[in-house]
Amino acid sequence: MERIDWSDFSKVEMRVGTILSAEVFEKAKRPAYILYVDFGELGILKSSAQITKLYRAEELVGKQVIAVVNFPPKQIANIQSQCLVLGAVQGDEVTLLTVDTPTPNGLRIG
Repeated sequence: MERIDWSDFSKVEMRVGTILSAEVFEKAKRPAYILYVDFGELGILKSSAQITKLYRAEELVGKQVIAVVNFPPKQIANIQSQCLVLGAVQGDEVTLLTVDTPTPNGLRIG
């Protein structure tokens, strides 16, 4: 594992957001959802998330998640993913990183 210093870490903008909607991403190569996540003042960002093993689309709405919001947009099939929703990965299962109490959208993780 490569070590980084604090200045590297401080460049990563991780924020709290609330999932407004989730739909099956039909054109994805691997099963995924398209998520629309509200980050408060940063706006609503779209993300492709391969989280179909542990989550149904309808149960994701309202869930608060942690995402990196300052990566450049990434073209995935026919959408541009604007943020990276974070999760713990074990094989093909991803457990979303969430907050345990209601938190204002857009709050920075540090």
